[in-house]
This record gives sequence, C-alpha cells and structure tokens, in this order.
Amino acid sequence: MTKRMTLRVNNTDYDVAAAPDGLLLDALRYECGLTGAKLGCGTGDCGACTVTVDGEAVNSCLVYVPECEGKSVETVEGATTNGVGAVVAAEFLKADAVQCGFCTPGIVMSTCALLARTEPGTVTDTDIKEALAGNLCRCTGYLPILEAVRRSSEAPR
Repeated sequence: MTKRMTLRVNNTDYDVAAAPDGLLLDALRYECGLTGAKLGCGTGDCGACTVTVDGEAVNSCLVYVPECEGKSVETVEGATTNGVGAVVAAEFLKADAVQCGFCTPGIVMSTCALLARTEPGTVTDTDIKEALAGNLCRCTGYLPILEAVRRSSEAPR
C-alpha cells in the first residue's frame, strides 16, 4: 500500500509516493529526479548508490523510503554545491580520480561523511580506506581516489 510522504533531500522537501518496501534509491531517482546515486549491484556491495542520511553514509539500494521520514538525506547533487562537498569534488578532479564516473558520486558521498566526522588534518590513510571500503571502482586503481580524499581531508572546512 503506497502512501504519500515528505522526503527531505538536499534541504528541499519532496512529496513522494512510498510503499513500505520502496527503496530510497528509486525515490531519489524517479520521484525527486536526482540521478547521481546509481544502481550498481542492488545488494549494498558496490557503493554506487551511497548517499547520507542524517550525515551517515548509507547504501540507498538497501534503505526503505519510510525509514527516512523526518530525516535529512543528502545526495551528491546537494553535497557538491558548496562547503566540504565542493572541496571534495574539486580535489577529485585535480587528482584525476574520476574516469568513467559511475562510482564517483558514491565515493564522494562516503568521503563527505568521513570528513563531516573528523577534524581537518587528522584523517589517516587507514581512516580513508575504512570509509571507502564499501565503494568499488573498476577504472582508477584507487590511488588517485586515495590522494583526492587525503587532499580533501587537509583542506580547511
């Protein structure tokens, strides 16, 4: 049984139709028109669908829309418009950490979640690897991604 609910995404309220088992990824893409999060594996293993819910990185292919009622969802479209997300996006470009781009939005969102909970200059390579453990990339070889996250973590916030 579908019901209408308000989904707060990127500081904007969206009126969405939500079945009890409706996935956040589908609501973001088809109800909100935000296509940055991608369906990769559908099992939470690849991270292409990563967004943040109340600041925590989640696989939107595994989260039900009703679970997000009253919470704040952020996608790559919202995160990269200013602040930390804009710094992360710029550093990914500088480090050539983007190739095909399919995984990039999820990796950027995992990075934003990491940086939101740490102080500038305190992030270690271990922290970065743990934060990105749920994100797979078949194109870059990860070294440019690690460099971009490292540079982002050192930038003023």
